[in-house]
Amino acid sequence: MTEWPGPPIPARRGGGVVVFARRGVKVVFSLVSITILAMTWWGWQFIGDPSQGFATTNIFEDNGHPPAKPLDGAIDILLVGQDSRTDAQGNPLPREVLDMLHAGVSDGERQTDTMILVHIPQNGKKAVAISFPRDSWVEITGGFGKHKLNSAYVYAYNDTSKTLQQQGNTDLKDVDAKAKDASRKNLIATLEKFIGKPKMIDRYAEVNLSSFYEITKAIGGVEVCLNNAVKEKKSGVDLPAGKSTVEGVQALAFVRQRYDLQNGDLDRIARQQAFLSGLANKVLSSDVLANPAKIADLIEAVKKSVVLSAGWDLPEFAAQMRGLTSGNVEFHTIPTQGDATIGGAAVLRVDPAQVQAEVARLTADGETAPPETPATLPGAAAVTVELFDGTGSPTAAIETRNLLQGKGFKLAADTKLSTRNSTVVRHAPGDDAALALIKQVFGTAVQAEADRDVAPGKVRVLLGKDFKGAATPPAKTSEPSKPAQPPSSAPAAPTTKPIVAGNVPCVN
Repeated sequence: MTEWPGPPIPARRGGGVVVFARRGVKVVFSLVSITILAMTWWGWQFIGDPSQGFATTNIFEDNGHPPAKPLDGAIDILLVGQDSRTDAQGNPLPREVLDMLHAGVSDGERQTDTMILVHIPQNGKKAVAISFPRDSWVEITGGFGKHKLNSAYVYAYNDTSKTLQQQGNTDLKDVDAKAKDASRKNLIATLEKFIGKPKMIDRYAEVNLSSFYEITKAIGGVEVCLNNAVKEKKSGVDLPAGKSTVEGVQALAFVRQRYDLQNGDLDRIARQQAFLSGLANKVLSSDVLANPAKIADLIEAVKKSVVLSAGWDLPEFAAQMRGLTSGNVEFHTIPTQGDATIGGAAVLRVDPAQVQAEVARLTADGETAPPETPATLPGAAAVTVELFDGTGSPTAAIETRNLLQGKGFKLAADTKLSTRNSTVVRHAPGDDAALALIKQVFGTAVQAEADRDVAPGKVRVLLGKDFKGAATPPAKTSEPSKPAQPPSSAPAAPTTKPIVAGNVPCVN
C-alpha cells in the first residue's frame, strides 16, 4: 500500500527550506478560465459546442449548495490555481514543458496558492474579482484548526486519501479523484465560512500550469508595465521598466516572481491583477473575438488543464456575460493586517469581520451597501465594541457596525433597545486609549461615561435618536497629502485603487 504524505509543513519566507516553491502564479491560470468561458458565446458559432471536452468535478449537488442555476440570479465563481504537475485528466506534464516554465520538480504538495472569488450580477454587465492571499491565517473547516488558507485543500486531500486506503481502497486513481473532490469541497466551505456567506459559491474552476503557456501564446501576448526593470533568476523574469508585451515563459515569470518584491505577496497579487487586466482586455478585443482560429486555440488550450464543477451550462453563462466589457471588471484584494509568525510559519494576519464587511460591500449589486471600508485605525483590533441600537432607524446600526468593522474594531453581538434620546459611549474607568480610538469614529463631542461594568479593552456604544451617523473624514483639498505609513511589520497595499480591466497599470 502506498504511504501518503501527512499535512504540509508551513513555508518560511526569506530563507531556510521553502516547501511551497511556486507560490502565487496560479491567479493567472484561474482567471484565464473565466475569460475563455466568456468566449463560448462566440466560439459556439465557429467551432460547435465548446462545453464538450472539459474535465468536471461533482462537488455541489451533495454539499448543501444551490443547484447549477444560481437562486439569486448572480454567479459566484471560485477560481483556483492548483500547483499541480498534471493536466486535467491526471496525466503528468512533459518534462520539457516544466523546464521551459521554470516549474522545478514536483514535491507532492497540492497547494491552492491562488483563490479568487468572481461575482457576476444577474445582468452580466460587470464583474468583481476578489483575491485571497494564500498565507491568510484562517480557521480551516473539517476540524483541521487554524492554518494558512491555501492548506484547506491539502489537509482534506491527505486526510481523505489516508482514510480511503485504510478502508481497503487500493485503486490509487480512484482514491486520488475522491480526495480531490473532498479537497475542493473543504476549500469552498473554508472560504464561505471566512467571508460569512454560506452557500454563496455556486461555480468552481480549477486550473494548473500547463495551459498558461499555450493560452498566452495563442492570444499573441499581453501588455504589462513595471515601475522598475526586473531581473530575477528563480522565476526567470527579465523585463525592462515601463510597458512590455509578454507571452509564454516571460508572462509566467512576470506573475510568478516571489523573491525581491518590496511588499511580498501583496506586490505579487498586484502584478497578477495587472496582468489579468491586460489579459481580459486582449481576449475581449476584436483581435481575438473576430478571429475564429484564435477562439478555437484558446478553448482547446484551456480544456487541457481546466476542471469545472459539473452542471455548468457554458452557453447560458456566456449569454449572461455578453454585456461584460473589459472595463467592467474590477480586481480587489481582501483587507489584511500585516505579517506575523505563528508556530514558526510566516503568515498574514486577517480580521474575518473586516473581510466580511468588505466582501459584502463589493457584492452588494446595487442594494443598500455598507460604506466603503475606511483605513484601519492602529490599535482598533484590541478594542471590542458592544453596540446597542436605540435609534429607531432600520439602517443606522448596520451602517455603524460596518464602519466599525472597517476601522478594525472587534464587534460583539448587537443588542436592540427601546428608543432612547441620546447617544453615549461607556468605557472602563481609566481606559483612555479605547475611548480615544472610539472618538475617532464618533467624534470628540460624543457623550462619554466611565462605567465599572465595562471591562478594559471594551467599549459600550448606545445609539440614540440624536445619532446622525459616525464621523466622516475631512473633505479633500487641492493640496495632496502624504499617505499614512503602515507599521513596519505590515506591508503596504501595492495599489490604492482597485485595478480595472482594460488598463495597463504600472506595478512593482
